[in-house]
Amino acid sequence: MGTKSSPGSLGSVVTVLLFIAGVLILAIGVAVSIALHEVGHLVPAKAFGVRVPQYMIGFGKTLFSRKRGETEYGLKAIPLGGYISMIGMYPPSAATDVDGKVKASSTGMFTQMADEARQAAAEQLQPGDEHRMFYKLPVYKRVIIMLGGPFMNLVIAFVLFAVLLSGFGTVQSTTNVTEVYQCVVSQADQKARGGDDAATNCRRGDPKAPAYAAGLRPGDRITSFNGRDVREYQWDELTTLIRAAAGTSSTMTYLRDGTEHSTSITPILTQRPALDINGRAKTDAEGNTELVNVGFVGMGAENKQMTVPLTEVPGAVGENVRAVAGIVIDLPARLVAVGKAAFSSAPRDPNGPMSVVGVGRIAGEVSAMDEIPLKDRVATLIGLVGSLNIALFVFNLIPLLPLDGGHVIGALWEGLRRTVAKIFKRRDPGPVDIAKLMPLTYVVAVLMLGMGALLIYADIVKPVNIFG
Repeated sequence: MGTKSSPGSLGSVVTVLLFIAGVLILAIGVAVSIALHEVGHLVPAKAFGVRVPQYMIGFGKTLFSRKRGETEYGLKAIPLGGYISMIGMYPPSAATDVDGKVKASSTGMFTQMADEARQAAAEQLQPGDEHRMFYKLPVYKRVIIMLGGPFMNLVIAFVLFAVLLSGFGTVQSTTNVTEVYQCVVSQADQKARGGDDAATNCRRGDPKAPAYAAGLRPGDRITSFNGRDVREYQWDELTTLIRAAAGTSSTMTYLRDGTEHSTSITPILTQRPALDINGRAKTDAEGNTELVNVGFVGMGAENKQMTVPLTEVPGAVGENVRAVAGIVIDLPARLVAVGKAAFSSAPRDPNGPMSVVGVGRIAGEVSAMDEIPLKDRVATLIGLVGSLNIALFVFNLIPLLPLDGGHVIGALWEGLRRTVAKIFKRRDPGPVDIAKLMPLTYVVAVLMLGMGALLIYADIVKPVNIFG
């Protein structure tokens, strides 16, 4: 006799399938983002006449390729990046004279590494390539080519955030007051009293919270602070104004039952969590909440699902770029914290770096959450792919080879040298030989592989929990 699947087992199968679907959607999003990043290099390179022998997605063994014109387009086995190869990335060695004869030169390891890179690039040369080499382009054209990839990621991020913020909307804190604390309790006292806020932990002698003393009550909507108008979804701006006004008597206007009222309020100086540009509590490299002394009035805000006009999208993208840049600047310390968490009982920092494996797991978990409406799950996946593109944009601008930013710095340095030589009527110093930086390039590549391995391991053994 056959057996019937129980509702529980069927639900488990559906959950697994949804998890896999979320991971696949993210993987496709990453692959498309990488492919378009390389298109950002490819299009200007061809427009400026540089011959491009290869456009490849991935690394390792070629799984599929097809030649169109003079370029081979293909897919490789390891989908962890992509590249285009351009003719003439490295200028001729200074050890070669005008007649093509090799002069005496050093045989040191670093010199050999540079010569090997030049030789590998020279093997792609064909008759007619003399005026189609990358290094012979004007500096501004080389910069445009190398910035084309990161710029494409920024465009993708902008489009995805426009769909997310102006189409689906996002949860934002509004200036509608939902909670007013009656007193102010320090962070240390809150923990000692077993509470998370000062609304229900007041004792005799505790100072009144400024918002309560000023007459604010749940249901009011703040409309201005100290003469500065604030719209309904500008809670973060209101918070910034309040935190900067400690000890200063300020005017505040608010709506209650459709009638506008005005009151005087003096934020008190107290220790509160430091906030990042997205309004979230900052954490240090160890994952501990950072505290700062700022103005505090003691009220809570209402959260609403709201769409924003397209004009607000550039600001949102800019805030995310600054947030990722902050992580990159502090990357060494954050990687140390990730290592400690991976090999000890220390918690992972939810705002710290993650690998694509960790982001994929989050995408799978979001997709499998039945309690979240489908619309919100789709919006979250769009946000994840958008955030990954911002990470690709920022990371590729790091001024180190083999990243795009390293090539940009090399081109700008060449332009500066030639400009200085022209001003002082000196001999043209010629192109910058970035092949000499191959040892540093290999070191950076090894460090990047090590960083990736550490993050992947940490995301497997101790993943970031963003759902509490």
